[in-house]
Amino acid sequence: MTSIRTIAIGVFFLYGLLVAPSIASAQYGATPFRDPATGEVYHIEGGLELWNPPPQLQVASESLGIVGSTIDAAKDLGVMQQRIVEWRLVIRPGRKHKFRVNYLPMHYMAQSTVHTDFVFNGIHYGINLPVSTDLTWNTWLLGYEYDFLYHDRWFVGFVAQVKETDVEVKLTSPIPPPDFVVAKAPIPNLGGIVRVYVVPNISVTGELVGIKIPNSLSTTYRAHYVDFDLYGTVNFTNHAGVQVGYRRIDVGYLINKDSGAFLMKGLYFGGVVRY
Repeated sequence: MTSIRTIAIGVFFLYGLLVAPSIASAQYGATPFRDPATGEVYHIEGGLELWNPPPQLQVASESLGIVGSTIDAAKDLGVMQQRIVEWRLVIRPGRKHKFRVNYLPMHYMAQSTVHTDFVFNGIHYGINLPVSTDLTWNTWLLGYEYDFLYHDRWFVGFVAQVKETDVEVKLTSPIPPPDFVVAKAPIPNLGGIVRVYVVPNISVTGELVGIKIPNSLSTTYRAHYVDFDLYGTVNFTNHAGVQVGYRRIDVGYLINKDSGAFLMKGLYFGGVVRY
């Protein structure tokens, strides 16, 4: 009886030695310890960016077979520098997956006297003619980001997005009737993003996206887009932070014989809220 009891105790002890480590390994190996940085725990992020870049915009419009002149909005129309507000939204269904929506509206109004002859939408504007300008350049962005390398203090991601540019230019003067032109240019683009946390609540992010549709693909549609964004974020909590950065956007399009281009660059300030 004693030997049977001793054998049973020995078997039970041996079973415990073999099984207990595997159970512990399964418990702790399946759920490794994570310590995400402040600001990286969210499902929805909204942001607002304020910047004041010099307006380097050019447009040209053809009508009735009359080729339009390339008009510089600042030099030829008197458009002045003003504050721009961009709205950003990020929806994050998973740790490595993000859907992004950006809206950048730009609206300029100016009054000036023509210093150089130009043709716009088939109408000639002569020297010393007073002209009122109402220029709207709105940009929508819909994109997807996949952070294929993701760690608690840094990540590297791939970005694919489509940018829709809507341009409307209206010129009003005493002699020709009011004239306006509208153009829309969808521009697909690809790029990448890198973020590093220098301390648990302060990050530095760099993003570069762009594309160029060459002349060889189409004689009536061409476009290019390059967007470089470098910014730092200070996160007070997981739900709120402030940002400062430098951004450079270079966009151009040709639709039939209408064209447009703008270059915006400079510092910006903003904030983010998260849920």
